[in-house]
Amino acid sequence: MFVIRNYVTTGGTVACALAIGYLMQNGPASQPDVQETRQAMIQPSGEGTVIAGLEGIVLTSATPTASTAPEPSAKVPPRAEPAVPQAQVNCDLRARAMAAPNATARLTLKAPCNPDETVELHHSGMTFSARTDKDGRLDLSIPALSEYAIFLISFRNQRGTVATTHIPDFSDYDRVALQWTGDTELQLHALEFGASYGEAGHVWSNASSSGTGQVVHFGMAGARSVEVYSIPRNAADANGTVALSVEAEVTPRNCGQDLDLQVLELLDDQGLRSRELSITLPACDSGQDFLVLNNLFQDLTIAAK
Repeated sequence: MFVIRNYVTTGGTVACALAIGYLMQNGPASQPDVQETRQAMIQPSGEGTVIAGLEGIVLTSATPTASTAPEPSAKVPPRAEPAVPQAQVNCDLRARAMAAPNATARLTLKAPCNPDETVELHHSGMTFSARTDKDGRLDLSIPALSEYAIFLISFRNQRGTVATTHIPDFSDYDRVALQWTGDTELQLHALEFGASYGEAGHVWSNASSSGTGQVVHFGMAGARSVEVYSIPRNAADANGTVALSVEAEVTPRNCGQDLDLQVLELLDDQGLRSRELSITLPACDSGQDFLVLNNLFQDLTIAAK
C-alpha cells in the first residue's frame, strides 16, 4: 500500500531561489590543496653544513684545512642535484549544459581531482547520483524539467558547481519522473495506446522494442535514483491513452521495509508538480518477487497533431 505524504507545486522561480541558496550554503570550498614541493633547508652543523633530508652529505668550507682535507684516496660524495618542482594540478570544477534534441540538456563535467567519485546532480526537484570516470569526467543527456534549466553538481566533500541552459523545445513534451533512495530497484513502465507487455509500445528503461515515448534511468544502487518517461505532445503518430505503472523488485535486503518515493509530473502546460509518498514492500515470507503499483500516476491522454 502507499500513503500520500505531501503535495508541492514547483516552479522556475522556486528552482532559481533554491539554486542560489544551495550555492550560498554549499558552494565550492576554499581553494583545493595543492601538493607543495619543499626546498631542502640548509642548517649549520659542528662538522660543516647539513642539508635536511640529506644528512649523509656534509658541505665544508671552500679551502679545507689539514684536518678537513680528504685523503688522496678518499672518494668525494657526488653533488646532490637540486629538486625539480612538481607540476601543480588544477582542481577547478568545470561544468557546461547545452540544449539537446527531445527537450534534453547535455551536461558535461570536468573534475580532474575527483576521479571515480560519486557526484549528486540536482535539477528542478529531481536528484540522482552518478559517478565520474577515471579522469573525473561526466557526460549525460538529462530530460529537462524547466525551460531555463539549472543543474547543481556537488561532491561529498561539499565542493560543487552549477550549469544552466535554455531548452527551446521544452513545451513540446510531457514528462513524469519517479525518484527514490536505497537498494530497491524500481521500474517505470508505459503502455502506449493499448499496447501489452512485451509488444511495441511497451516502453521502459530496458525495453527491446520501441515506442513513441522513452524511459531513461539515472542513479546508482544504494544511492539516489530516478526514472523519467517522456513523450512528445501532439505527435503525428500518437493518439490515445498511455497507462503508467511501477514495478518494485522485492529482495531479502528490502522485503517488509518502507520505501519513500517522490513523483514529479510535467503535463499539459500545468507546470511541474511534486508528490511525496511511501510504500511498504511485501513481507519476506510473502513469496512475492515484484510489487506492481498501478495508481502512482494518472494515465496520460495524447492527442494526434
